[in-house]
Amino acid sequence: GRRAQRGVLRLLSRGEGRRGTPGTLELRRRMPSSRPLVAALAALAAAAALAQAPSTKPPPEPPAPPLPTEFSADALKAYTAGLNEARELLAQKNYEAAIARLEALSRERPREPQARFLKAVAQADSGKTDEAVATLRGLAADFPELPEVHNNLAVIYASRGNLDLAKAELDLAIAASPEYAPAIENLGDIYARLAARQYERAIAIEKGKGAAPAKLKLVRDALAVH
Repeated sequence: GRRAQRGVLRLLSRGEGRRGTPGTLELRRRMPSSRPLVAALAALAAAAALAQAPSTKPPPEPPAPPLPTEFSADALKAYTAGLNEARELLAQKNYEAAIARLEALSRERPREPQARFLKAVAQADSGKTDEAVATLRGLAADFPELPEVHNNLAVIYASRGNLDLAKAELDLAIAASPEYAPAIENLGDIYARLAARQYERAIAIEKGKGAAPAKLKLVRDALAVH
């Protein structure tokens, strides 16, 4: 019979039917490849193996450890009460008792700066400025972001005439908190005192001539304002 093209439908004529069956329609196709079947079986096998594989899900994280007792609500309440007691002792100028109370609070809550800061205030007010400087320097190392610490250091340095050191601490205070008004005002006073020093030098050199005496008076009047 006629040779059919692969992949087309052909109406076979009578007497030409496949296997002697006349007038039948025959769709002739290429022999299907066995590769898709093998690939499908392999995919099924892989899926089954994956389903049976042990889970790789990470184990649950252990619970967070409890907070130290110093962070409990009761501990915070007791710490606040202790600070108030220390402030009352400071107001009474009972500096030794205040310092002892503040040292105990610092041992109870070493991560809190308030008790250490008040201790430095008590030390400075009682005339123990060297100890106050040591306390404030330790605070500045642990909490450089606190402008009050740098400001109080500057006040002590300025009282000793160390204006350059005072200015450096005030610069640190303002860098830590640009809107901290006490440090800004104190820095203005430091500049005024530095200016007064230069006017005094000018007066000494010029034997009182020129405008330096009038300027010195203006600066001293400004510094006298509280």
